[in-house]
Amino acid sequence: MGRLFGTDGVRGVANADLTAELALGLSVAAAHVLAEVGTFDGHRPTAVVGRDPRASGEFLEAAVVAGLASAGVDVLRVGVLPTPAVAYLTGALGADLGVMLSASHNAMPDNGVKFFARGGHKLADELEDRIEALYELHRTGAPWERPTGSGVGRVRTYDEGFDRYVAHLIGVLPNRLDGLKVVLDEAHGAAARVSPEAFTRAGAEVITIGAEPDGLNINDGCGSTHLAPLKAAVVEHGAHFGIAHDGDADRCLAVDAAGEEVDGDQILAVLALAMREAGTLRGDAVVGTVMANLGFKIAMEREGIHLVETAVGDRYVLESMKEHGYALGGEQSGHVIVLDHATTGDGTLTGLLLAARVAATGRTLADLAAVMRRLPQVLVNVPDVDKSRVHTSAELAAAVSEAESELGTTGRVLLRPSGTEPLVRVMVEAPDIDQASSVASRLADVVKSALG
Repeated sequence: MGRLFGTDGVRGVANADLTAELALGLSVAAAHVLAEVGTFDGHRPTAVVGRDPRASGEFLEAAVVAGLASAGVDVLRVGVLPTPAVAYLTGALGADLGVMLSASHNAMPDNGVKFFARGGHKLADELEDRIEALYELHRTGAPWERPTGSGVGRVRTYDEGFDRYVAHLIGVLPNRLDGLKVVLDEAHGAAARVSPEAFTRAGAEVITIGAEPDGLNINDGCGSTHLAPLKAAVVEHGAHFGIAHDGDADRCLAVDAAGEEVDGDQILAVLALAMREAGTLRGDAVVGTVMANLGFKIAMEREGIHLVETAVGDRYVLESMKEHGYALGGEQSGHVIVLDHATTGDGTLTGLLLAARVAATGRTLADLAAVMRRLPQVLVNVPDVDKSRVHTSAELAAAVSEAESELGTTGRVLLRPSGTEPLVRVMVEAPDIDQASSVASRLADVVKSALG
């Protein structure tokens, strides 16, 4: 698998790349590293362990729990809950460590292990590196120091996690959702119970699709990566709007009453205005990535809200938010972080806050989302090129300059080397799709000739 830890934990095909042995070993290593850095000093350590409904999560959860308990960590098993719920409970219960078993929006054969530090925050990269190094050391034969007798960890099921998390979500809402009819697509994933319960308790009339997980159907033709079923259901039921989550419910996309998609950029725009009105948008700023639609940037500038840009990835959005004290950030994909109430993207929370804005204003979601106009965006991947020269090629720089002159202030060009593959991504935004496609095609040809 190469380096084990990626941008969002350890992922791979369950029982091929991500085996029970690997999950157990990583858990033991995590316990030892956290003990070494003093996280467990002065008390008996506790971990919260949750998972999404994937069939492989059953044996991987058993392996993680066994590893932690064998290293002297008491374990609270919270069962099937969203990733943000595990993060929240890790903080709310004062646990020293949280572990989520999920591959998010990936297909069912995949799974992943993600660790949270005390407080429910992502584990620092330096600690992930130490865990990986220690795991490798012991995988090749070095014996573990193992507690015995009363020193071994105890394991119990924490059924209260569901209600505690739902109560947290309801407590965040600025107003109730009475009078709203909402369709929720749960992706047959971790929010299949949580999200409908939260929306119902908040007063909405709820219709669910994709809410019957069987361990095999997660993300299968539904959820935030497949919006067609939600669009059809919203129109069929005459709902005010629809909300789609991914498998672990850290994402939220929406569909308006006419069945039109409302993406993460639009959701961010709506929430930014709502939070500024409420006085909770610290610094009158929102954090997004360089891939945010130009229409979002134009809208925020028009509304007097400062847009802080980061590299692509919700981890970079979160780092910027924490460093500068900003309250709201996210990505076009639907990862939205409201840092006053969550330490990670929370799809259910995002959907509830969006619904609360609709209820409070009496405006339709389409009307609220119209604060920004999404410009057509074309993305072309150019493979088998020397991506290291994307920012030094004079030929490419001249082509980009020419394209930018053609587009003026109404469009945008972004060339980005892939972080994992030998290719360059060419992204062009323009007032109409034909112009965007034409410019992107020309630039892709130059990338091939200049970097091939």
